[in-house]
Amino acid sequence: MSPESPASTVRMPAAFFGHGSPMNALETNRYTSAWRAFGASVPRPRAILVVSAHWYINATAVTAMPAPRTIHDFYGFPQELFDVQYPAPGLPGLVEEISDTVHPTWIGADVDSWGIDHGTWSVLTHAFPDASIPVLQMSINADKPLDYHLELGAQLAPLREAGVLIITSGNIVHNLGGASWELADDGYDWARRFNEDAKERMLTDPTELAALDAHRDWRQAVPTPDHFIPSLYLAGLAGAAGAADTQVLVDGYAYGSLSMTAYTLGMDCPASTGEGGNPRHPAELPPDASNI
Repeated sequence: MSPESPASTVRMPAAFFGHGSPMNALETNRYTSAWRAFGASVPRPRAILVVSAHWYINATAVTAMPAPRTIHDFYGFPQELFDVQYPAPGLPGLVEEISDTVHPTWIGADVDSWGIDHGTWSVLTHAFPDASIPVLQMSINADKPLDYHLELGAQLAPLREAGVLIITSGNIVHNLGGASWELADDGYDWARRFNEDAKERMLTDPTELAALDAHRDWRQAVPTPDHFIPSLYLAGLAGAAGAADTQVLVDGYAYGSLSMTAYTLGMDCPASTGEGGNPRHPAELPPDASNI
């Protein structure tokens, strides 16, 4: 299907990915194998719309350039990672369709400031390695409350019927100030409690995910909301579907204070045969200075 082809009659699934370290773009492990299995299992979309934790600004916007740049928005990693390019085309004409879909919510068109950041390309390099499907990113409006993002996710639901694969990318638990490279595949007790409660809600009543701001571990699990908010978009889509149709794609923890849980909506999760866990990092690279 070409980018300008009529919308597919197949309802697209949707997904949330716990993306963790950008080094996963260069790794083969159980997370990246699950991402690859996901990409191989979905119908070919007309376009991919991504809500990434790493485009966190004071507005709601969608990239509207024909050739979005690959953004290396992190620090202290090997040159090999900075050399990664994900040259997917954009699809500027889709921005107006997205805007009409969510009206009266206002969405701006970003023609030159952003592109494809590592919250997007570190996953898509595995899920869709040929980079031939048009990719657009939607920003996270930092000025809006959690319910706004949940509701905007629900408003995006008709795009699934129009051949658009909606992917959200962050980490439900994300506290870089508490991270330790030595705990590559482990999670602190508070991280596990919060993530398990989030999982129960995502699998049974996703519309209750925003209420986690009252959880006793919220301040430690979500010291800033940027990585948590993408999960609300999937929760909103799940609520709009009217049924608990979410599944865990892959699960786990990273560096003590990140959760790597990924969810799908509207599809059976493919089997993944990957082994190995999160990449280890040099001790001289402080986690809270890396922007992962």
